[in-house]
Amino acid sequence: MGAVQPMGGVARRNEEVKEMYHLAIDIGASSGRHILGRLKEGRLESEEIYRFENGIHQLDGTLTWDVDHLVQHIKKGIARCAELGKIPATVAIDTWGVDYVLLDGQEQEILPVVAYRDGRTDAGAAEVAKILPQEELYARTGIQKQNFNTIYQLWCDKQSGKLDTAAHFLMMPDYLSYKLTGVMKNEYTNATTANLVNAESKEWDTAILERLGIPAHIFLPLALPTTVVGEFTPAVQAEVGFNATVILCPSHDTASAVAAIPLEEDCAYISSGTWSLIGTENTYPVTGPAAMAANLTNEGGIEYRFRFLKNIMGMWLFQNIRKELGKQYTYDEMMKMAMSSDYEGLIDPTDDAFMAPQSMLGAIRTYLGEPELPLGDVLACVYHSLAASYERSIREIEQISGKKIGAIHIVGGGSKDAYLNRLTAKQTGCKVYVGLTEATATGNLLSQVMYSEKISLAAAREIVKETFKISEVTV
Repeated sequence: MGAVQPMGGVARRNEEVKEMYHLAIDIGASSGRHILGRLKEGRLESEEIYRFENGIHQLDGTLTWDVDHLVQHIKKGIARCAELGKIPATVAIDTWGVDYVLLDGQEQEILPVVAYRDGRTDAGAAEVAKILPQEELYARTGIQKQNFNTIYQLWCDKQSGKLDTAAHFLMMPDYLSYKLTGVMKNEYTNATTANLVNAESKEWDTAILERLGIPAHIFLPLALPTTVVGEFTPAVQAEVGFNATVILCPSHDTASAVAAIPLEEDCAYISSGTWSLIGTENTYPVTGPAAMAANLTNEGGIEYRFRFLKNIMGMWLFQNIRKELGKQYTYDEMMKMAMSSDYEGLIDPTDDAFMAPQSMLGAIRTYLGEPELPLGDVLACVYHSLAASYERSIREIEQISGKKIGAIHIVGGGSKDAYLNRLTAKQTGCKVYVGLTEATATGNLLSQVMYSEKISLAAAREIVKETFKISEVTV
């Protein structure tokens, strides 16, 4: 594929641009970044042009998001494109899942915007289960039970009276796109994390909403990735210095990451970061009792694919250990310590003891019943335990989905850990491929290319193969 020529809409108004630029805005719980990319001679070129901090704030005892902070930094990052003289034709935003913003009839935010880690939903989940048993909810939505899911947050908003004045519901990336365009849309992939989308119809499940007394009128029909939201409002254009078309990428960050992975039928993926998300891509939901018992989830993906996956504590374990040690060791030094140990004890990385302990080292040693276990042995335990949990998850996915997994693509920052990659290959007996460390931003950009070039997901994944050196791990 040759260099992309400007086409339609905004690009036509920037005729001096020889290649069409796209801007991926990728926002996580701790930071956000703007990645500018373009397709050139069949390869995807990208560069980070802006980064900002994000975080949960405590407001009167409630954990909240500062959405004004997010909007201001999104616009500052967009303005950076004009400073560089690289004007994007399209812009798309991805974030984490489950969180949302409510607007009243005058389209004003109903504050505060509560963060998913707030403890308000702990009792709400049990209250919802009395009205809508988990077995029925899972059969309808295919989404794993997590107390912070949107369904439980909205229940709490109903109980508090916050829903009484709500006229509009926007998942976090929907809201941020609205602030750029003035157009409201509910994007499919992020909506599925709400536990309110019917897995079969792929629309909001109005029966669930009715049972729980959540007003259906605040929700919009679900829109798919690679479709248009709108152009910048005049006010945003004046602030950033140009116009662009905002489109929908898979706005849940993992959905964007998986969109970038060149998966084959027998492939699984591990999106390796603070959490390890282990799964496969299906064209159908798996919502039976066995999938529910295994706590597997069916989150929406691009082109109506399903991300059949499991969440496992990942690099969080190493991050906490390193922080506890005052960051005196690099990750490579910790890896070498683990490699020099022959310790064979294992932990269950999904155990609640490791969710947010005061001391991760202490929690691991207590779990193992060895309070004086040397650091190198603790690190070896974490490595082998993660690989063993990956293997268990792969076997569960095989058994429940009926697929035989022959290969695993490990993507994200954790894919740089060569020792864990080798252990994963050895433990699972699968071929393991690495090389796509920036999967989320890549998937965001590719969805914009799919829109601009009118190409399929399969064609977009061929671009990934041309752009990145994806190699097999040697055991």
